Amino acid sequence: MNLVETTFQDGIAEIRLARLPVNAMNPSLCAEVRHALGEAIGTGAKGVILGSTAKVFSAGLDVPYLVSLGQDRDALRAAWQEFFDTALALANAPVPVVAALNGHAPAGGCVWALCCDYRVMASGPFRIGLNETQVGLVAPDGIQRLMRRIVGPHRAERLLVAGELVEAEQALAYGLVDELVDIDSVSTRSRVWLEQLLALPREAMLSTRAIARADVADALQPHNIRLDRFVDSWYADGTQAALRALLDKLGK
Repeated sequence: MNLVETTFQDGIAEIRLARLPVNAMNPSLCAEVRHALGEAIGTGAKGVILGSTAKVFSAGLDVPYLVSLGQDRDALRAAWQEFFDTALALANAPVPVVAALNGHAPAGGCVWALCCDYRVMASGPFRIGLNETQVGLVAPDGIQRLMRRIVGPHRAERLLVAGELVEAEQALAYGLVDELVDIDSVSTRSRVWLEQLLALPREAMLSTRAIARADVADALQPHNIRLDRFVDSWYADGTQAALRALLDKLGK
């Protein structure tokens, strides 16, 4: 079963997450997104749209899957590595990438969106943010850097410490997303923005973009993620209790 769908039109590749119902990020989905991104760029895509086939962008990491790994630390680390590797691939993309957020984008969904050049979100009661503290996790410094880069240090502190998810209108006011449109227009508007950018002199645009976004890729380097410490924190008593409570809420 394909977990992503890709279409290519007029130099723009659209990669849509297709792991229904909520595009929960397991290692297979992460790997397929990374492969699709590399393949699109390798076949000459001048820009990429990262979207979804569902009425949600992504609910974030597949927590039931991660919890099912139990004490298998190596498997847990590998699963998180897949996620961060895909985030880095988005950050390192040599062409512009737009996040087409046609629904909720909490946690990992927000991280991938922060790695993109531009974020178009569906207007309405859809939420986005980094809610790690609500489930007993600490967002790595590199991920916190991505949030600070977009909304500023003071606002990022408030959002990160509280683990707050904000609705689309508030996200726009904070600068967490760049545009709001009707849910059925998210993909179309993402394409329009890309087409306008790609109409600029290409070499100048791409060179300027590379300079302006160097800090995005730097934030995701291993020394800013410290994955081993993050995995250690996963097994802390408080974190495990919060994760069990989340699973009970999800009915898993």
